Amino acid sequence: MDGRPCSKVACTNDAVSTLTYVYADSMAVLGPLSRQAEPHSYDLCPRHAERLSVPQGWQVVRHVSLGRTEHSAL
Repeated sequence: MDGRPCSKVACTNDAVSTLTYVYADSMAVLGPLSRQAEPHSYDLCPRHAERLSVPQGWQVVRHVSLGRTEHSAL
């Protein structure tokens, strides 16, 4: 494993997303993997990021990273 591991117990997959919570707003924010591990966030593999569930009444905000597109000269 070259990257950071998924935060889920017993998961051996590499993380691709970082999950943080905003308790005051009842919100979970899932975005691209942060540059470095943070103590109050959770790094998730694709499987666990897709299956994310939150308490009833909470909102999930999913940020996606748009790939960089290279243009060639005509």
